[in-house]
Amino acid sequence: MLTCGLMATALIAAASEQALPDRQAALGRLLFFDPTLSEPIGQACASCHDPATAFADPDTTKPTSKGVHRERFGNRNTPSAMYMAFSPPFHFDKTEEHYVGGQFWDGRAATLEEQAKGPFVNPLEMANPNQRAVVEKVRRTAYATQFDDIYGPGALAAVEPAFERIAAAIAAYERTAELAPFSSKYDAFLQGRARLAPQELRGLQLFNDEKKGNCAACHPNQRQPNGDLPLFTDFTYDNIGVPRNPDNPFYRQSKTHNPQGRKFVDKGLGGFVKQRAEDGKFKVPTLRNIALTAPYMHNGYFKTLRGTVAFYNDRDVRPACKGGDLSEAGALRRGCWPRPEIVRNLNKDEMGRLGLTNQEIDDIVAFMLTLTDGYAP
Repeated sequence: MLTCGLMATALIAAASEQALPDRQAALGRLLFFDPTLSEPIGQACASCHDPATAFADPDTTKPTSKGVHRERFGNRNTPSAMYMAFSPPFHFDKTEEHYVGGQFWDGRAATLEEQAKGPFVNPLEMANPNQRAVVEKVRRTAYATQFDDIYGPGALAAVEPAFERIAAAIAAYERTAELAPFSSKYDAFLQGRARLAPQELRGLQLFNDEKKGNCAACHPNQRQPNGDLPLFTDFTYDNIGVPRNPDNPFYRQSKTHNPQGRKFVDKGLGGFVKQRAEDGKFKVPTLRNIALTAPYMHNGYFKTLRGTVAFYNDRDVRPACKGGDLSEAGALRRGCWPRPEIVRNLNKDEMGRLGLTNQEIDDIVAFMLTLTDGYAP
C-alpha cells in the first residue's frame, strides 16, 4: 500500500508539473488580450499583435503602430509574434561570424520574456511610467488570484519578481500552438496531404534555385534536421537596402520622442550592439503568413508583397530615384528605387540582380501565398 501511495503521489506531482505550463500559458493569454494594462487603459498586446492578421498590426493604413496615446507612433513596423518562440537567444555565432536570434527587429531582447516587458513601459506603446504601475494594474484584475495559484502565495506582492512573472506568463502563451500551428497549405504539401498548383510549384522551384530567387538562403523552407517543419527564417540579420519610408509617422513625433525629426536614421542591429559593421541590418522575418502581415520590412516601406519581391529582384538594376523620398508605388511608377537608408553593409551577394521575369516574380508570390495558416485540404 505504501508503494502504491508513493506512486500515486509521484503521478500527481508529475501531472501538476505538466499542467503548470498550460495554466501559465492560459494566464499569459489573459494578460496578452487585456486592454486595461496600458496608461491610459485601452491598449493590449493584441492591439498590435492581432490573431486576425497573424499576430501583426491590424491597421495596415500606417507603416508603424499607434500607441495608446493616439498621437504617438513607434519608429518600426510591428512584426508578427507568430513562430517567434523558435528564435534562439540573441548571440554572436563565432563559426558563421554573425549575430543570430533574439526578439524585436534589432535583437535587443534576448528572449521572449525580455521582449514581453518592453511594450508595457515604452512611452510610444502602452506607456506605463514604470514596472510598478503595470503590477498594480494586474493586481486589480479579476485573474490576479491565478498568480498565487500558479507561482505561490504573494506572487504579486513585490514589484520586480511580479513583473518577471507577468512576462513569463505572456512568453508561455506565445510558445503555444496558437502562435505556431504549422497549418498552411505548404505544411500540408510537405506532409503529403495537399498538392501545389502549377504556378505555386514554379514559385517553389524559383524560391529554392540559387541562381534565381535564392530566397531559401535566408528563409529555409525544407524540413529541419530533426524532422520539424520549416520556419522560413534563419533568425539572422541583414541589410537589404530598404529605403527611408516617407510615410513613417515617427518622423513627425514631438522632440520628446524623436529629437532628430526627419533626420532620424534607424541603424537597426548596429544601433543595439554599437558596431558600425552591423548598421542597417535587421532581423530576417519569417515568411509564414506573409500574405496577412503587410506592410513589409522594419519601417513598413513596402505595401505589397509583389513590390517587395520586385525590389529583391532589381534593386541594383533600376536607376536611383531623384527628387527626395518616394513611396513604393511612386518608385514603381517611375521605374526607379530610392537610395537605401544605410548604404554600408549592403547585401549584394544574394539579391539586387536576380534577373527574374515578371512571370517569375508572380510565381514566387503565388508560392508565398501557400504559407498562410488555416488551410483546409
